[in-house]
Amino acid sequence: MIVAVYGSARPVEGDAMYEDARRLGALLARQGHTIMTGGYCGMMEAVTRGAAEAGGRTIGVTCAEIERHRPGGANEWVQVNIRTETLNQRLEVLTRQPDAMIALPGGIGTMAEICLALNLSVISQRASKPIILIGSGWRETFEAFYAHNNGFTAREDFERMRFCLTTDEAVELLDQ
Repeated sequence: MIVAVYGSARPVEGDAMYEDARRLGALLARQGHTIMTGGYCGMMEAVTRGAAEAGGRTIGVTCAEIERHRPGGANEWVQVNIRTETLNQRLEVLTRQPDAMIALPGGIGTMAEICLALNLSVISQRASKPIILIGSGWRETFEAFYAHNNGFTAREDFERMRFCLTTDEAVELLDQ
């Protein structure tokens, strides 16, 4: 199965969040999953690195538009690089191609990935793909969004997401 993992570009090697993401990549690779990330630094690098070090397959999805804003290419642990021209094309690949999605803590880019994956799940005629969000921040964010937009959102859409606190719990949820 291809598992896309979303997360912040900010953590660096040695940070607790980087090391946790690296461990997640290794756990998923040991279960035979192919890991797809945005291909750059931070948690994307950590997950890809953990998967590659555990003998797993990795895919990075990079784009020219991001590199004009922030120079640099795919991290060294990306084995297959899917190169897009625009951010929207990149988001399409990261949300349509994987069989499941896991989100680590992150910023607006991670939020965009989650929201597009959720929206695709809502409008899809097929069985929805797992969307697993790690960290209390995601639950609090989406609970507030759904509570404050009552009438414009459906509770069953909220329930398409699975929330957990740790990478171990995320892997368990993926197995279910």
